[in-house]
Amino acid sequence: MFLFAVSVFLIKNFSGLIILALSLFLLVGLCKLPLSLTMKGIKPLFYILAFTLLIHIFAGGKPWVDVGPISISITGLKTGTFVDFRLILLVIGSAILTLTSTPIELTDAIEYILSPLRRIRVPSHELAMMITIAIRFIPVLSDEADKIVKAQIARGANFDSKNPITRAKSFIPILVPLFVSVFRRADELAEAMEARAYRGGEGRTKVRELKMEKRDYLVFAIAI
Repeated sequence: MFLFAVSVFLIKNFSGLIILALSLFLLVGLCKLPLSLTMKGIKPLFYILAFTLLIHIFAGGKPWVDVGPISISITGLKTGTFVDFRLILLVIGSAILTLTSTPIELTDAIEYILSPLRRIRVPSHELAMMITIAIRFIPVLSDEADKIVKAQIARGANFDSKNPITRAKSFIPILVPLFVSVFRRADELAEAMEARAYRGGEGRTKVRELKMEKRDYLVFAIAI
């Protein structure tokens, strides 16, 4: 997942992202995952993706279309679409990872990769736990964003306004509750971990020790 995320941000053109997207769909087929389930995380993020696109459209660059005092930049449109494409690929990649691996497997794998850093006193277990929690929170936040959008629509929020400024302002009632929800869930998770006497990786043992095999090296080489 780390290599995939790095690849997404290193690619500087649409053709590279398209190739990466095709690779993801091939992986979905090999893993026999339902496409609808894999793509489920994108729908709740639609408004966030649209907001990101709007920010870039009104950025600097050669004007393409003038809507009153506002100029829409063709460069901003391309940049916004490119950024959204990156975010969508990250969501799909995260969905594949979480659908094919258990939280324990993810934590163990990340900790194994970071284990050489222990020599310089870097807490690899704690870092692995943080990364795993962040990955697992992506679908949770997607569902939360979907609930907030539906709640705002029920209260009369208008996300279909033709006025770009009005549409951009309509996203504020979504982002604020979403951030509040993130902090609330983080607090609940911290309390749950403390209740289970979690004190980090010092002295902890594993049921199954991970070891690199030939197929692991092969997949690693292909990914590079």
